[in-house]
Amino acid sequence: MDAVRWEERPQLRRPVLIAAFEGWNDAGDAASTAARFLATEWGARRMASIDPEEFYDFTVVRPEVRLVDGLTRRIDWPDNEFDYAASPSDTRDVVFMHGIEPQLKWRTFVAQVTETAKSLGIELAITLGALLAEVPHTRPVHVTGTAADAELVLRLGLERSRYEGPTGIVGVLHDSLARAGIPSASLWATVPAYVAKTPSPKGALALVSRAADLLEEQVDVTSLEIAAAAYERQVSEVVAEDDDVAAYVRSLEETDDAERAEMPSPTRHPSRPDQPMPPMVGGDALAAEVERFLREQGEA
Repeated sequence: MDAVRWEERPQLRRPVLIAAFEGWNDAGDAASTAARFLATEWGARRMASIDPEEFYDFTVVRPEVRLVDGLTRRIDWPDNEFDYAASPSDTRDVVFMHGIEPQLKWRTFVAQVTETAKSLGIELAITLGALLAEVPHTRPVHVTGTAADAELVLRLGLERSRYEGPTGIVGVLHDSLARAGIPSASLWATVPAYVAKTPSPKGALALVSRAADLLEEQVDVTSLEIAAAAYERQVSEVVAEDDDVAAYVRSLEETDDAERAEMPSPTRHPSRPDQPMPPMVGGDALAAEVERFLREQGEA
């Protein structure tokens, strides 16, 4: 089954793939936001998409109805699309894949993505991800860059991936790409667990900056910097209203500062399994309060 629907088949120069998926791999929407930001900033055009019929449970990820011009009803289905753009240096082309992690037939899905990458001549695939961690929202976002290939690790200054445990579609895709002989790397940003449901422009900014550095390309991140500063300020205002949460965040800041002093590398592992959560403070409750605050600020 060929589920890829082509709108255009461009001739690409030394193409690189940047992929991100909403869902399990996308804490705070940081990865999907970063991929879409880069695609928009670099003027990407749509060239293909994957038919969602075989890969989604539509009772879980439902299609949405919207009005076009206020008159015509249109159904938008869960979508994974491929866009392409020339890099700012105009020395290569960049293919962007962004969409929603599928619920069904993962092996078939990644086979479709891998075959598409092969047909486009992709020389390097970079996936973007974001994970929840016990980190403070007031400190720079840690981005961990990993790859399985030793040569790629040395060439791009990454870490050898040693993770074992449950994985998402990103992990399955990397395995498929490796079997096809396509080099791949993964960038992961950390998002504070206590604001898990709040979109993190700060995490997106860190991923955008790291991806651009990896490709040695330029990108204007002014709008993300403004959004990240507003995010940090507004979350800080909400945190300050709860003494327990404020004390918890201070402890995370102290731990983060100490770890940065000992290990200044930006690619250190971000997990902190020994960091206690604050007593009687739920992440969902705080996230709901932050979302309410941000919504009220937007309506003001």
